[in-house]
Amino acid sequence: MGDKIGAEVWYLFNSGFAVSKGERFFIFDYYEFMPFRKQKGLSGGVINPEELKDLNVMVFASHAHMDHFVPAVLKWGKEIPNLHYVLSYDIDFGKTERVTKAFPNASYEISGVSVRTLKSTDAGVAFIAEFDGLKIYHAGDLNWWHWDGEPEDENRAMGDAYKAEIDKIKGETFDLAFIPLDPRLEKEYLLGLDYFMKNADARVIFPMHFRSHYSVFDTLAQDPAANEYRSRVLRISRRGERFEV
Repeated sequence: MGDKIGAEVWYLFNSGFAVSKGERFFIFDYYEFMPFRKQKGLSGGVINPEELKDLNVMVFASHAHMDHFVPAVLKWGKEIPNLHYVLSYDIDFGKTERVTKAFPNASYEISGVSVRTLKSTDAGVAFIAEFDGLKIYHAGDLNWWHWDGEPEDENRAMGDAYKAEIDKIKGETFDLAFIPLDPRLEKEYLLGLDYFMKNADARVIFPMHFRSHYSVFDTLAQDPAANEYRSRVLRISRRGERFEV
């Protein structure tokens, strides 16, 4: 993977991750509040806002689906003084303060962080965030969803829509990329990640949207289609797992 990026990453569950660099702390698509094996805090895959009170925290939610966002995260402002939310346009955040409402194919400057979005092929947006020399891609549910049994014209249209969005970042390199690798897609599970890596690039790849189906990493390890970039894919084995990258 070459030189160290200088960041820490925690797997929170499904598409949920936390990224720390310096005094910046980013949280993406967090929704699972039950700790892993009763472990406390990040080691249990749980955000404790009290532990983040001295950090510059930004919370991203790519869309309103319950496996990507829960309203409880909107209560953290009382405990984290330096907190900002970046929420997809389809999320109802009520009277919550310090919120940027993110629309597809838009750009925002937020407290020293550059944020861009792409349009999801499911709901909401994908995020590109740049700060302190770190460039992050978090796909949300932007993926090449190819479901066995769906009409072929719908699967083809999905592929076209996905490629059109990824083509907007063609040639860009990301330090961290969080990309769906969903085993429910069966033999087509790699379509989205593979197209991304052949048209953009990433130094470190974190698969997501597999929930607790860690066997997808065994499948990937034996898939010749991933030969060119497999060494950059980090294997996740549990909630709360921490990575130094």
